[in-house]
Amino acid sequence: MHAVASRFARVRALELSPAAFRRVALAAALALWIVVATGAAVRLTGSGLGCEHWPGCTAGNPFPQKGYHSVVEFSNRVVAFVTICLTLAAWVAARRTPGLPRWATRLGLGLFIGTLAQAPLGYITVKLKLHPLIVMTHLLLSMVVLAAGVVLLLEALGLELGHAPAFVSRRFQRLWLGFAAATFALILSGTFATAAGPHSGGDHVRRFGTFSTSLHVHAYVVAAFTLTGACAFAWLGVRAHWFTPRLLRVAQVALGLLALQILLGEIQYRTHLPWPLVLAHVAVSAAVWAFVVALAVLFVRPLAPLAPTRIGE
Repeated sequence: MHAVASRFARVRALELSPAAFRRVALAAALALWIVVATGAAVRLTGSGLGCEHWPGCTAGNPFPQKGYHSVVEFSNRVVAFVTICLTLAAWVAARRTPGLPRWATRLGLGLFIGTLAQAPLGYITVKLKLHPLIVMTHLLLSMVVLAAGVVLLLEALGLELGHAPAFVSRRFQRLWLGFAAATFALILSGTFATAAGPHSGGDHVRRFGTFSTSLHVHAYVVAAFTLTGACAFAWLGVRAHWFTPRLLRVAQVALGLLALQILLGEIQYRTHLPWPLVLAHVAVSAAVWAFVVALAVLFVRPLAPLAPTRIGE
């Protein structure tokens, strides 16, 4: 008994280095992005009911037996399970990393709970035969926990590399937060367009609303998103001489992904929404969201290597 108690005491006393925690947080963030893509693949291929039971795929057998639809759905469940494990590891690692702020540890817990909540939500989705509102909630929750994963990763990097004072004005911080809100609104309106379109989940799933109405609303949100983004990136262009090359590269990647997202959206519309293009559009949208959130955090709580030597006004 004494040996067992000593072993548990050593485990409780285990501490992680900032670099080790950063690796765990990175793995969790990447998994959160991947599960968005695999979840979208389930919906776009009409595989949402490929596994009619939960958590097993078929009655009396946890593995798929009914063709590629069940394989697609089961594969997404496997990815989701791995993601839950990685977010659990991130929370436990946060508790074992000295110097990490208490709010970051709580964020790690919220990250795990939010990811774990996808499991019962998946059960409800199957029982309600892929009701569009439940499917949309699935995606939006995935985006929220992805944002939390990005914030936790940046805090891990901050612990490893150090933080610097904010170098942009509060007005620009508010502008970028507005751009982040517009990005989330764009994703939200896109879910409505998908629920009303030809990829609502399969022939057995009723569409939610009319496609033309949802598409028009999505177009208006795209216009607001583009306007806000143009203002934000124009400010970055004007003040580029104040930014370090590394931070500019992050902004350039975000801008490149944004341009790719817009291009994919235009092509998929003109080619009558082939599902592989829609899947790419969703995956890139999630990446854009992650980078927008990352920049919003970096403008408020910058990493030391990314901070300029000359402070903006």
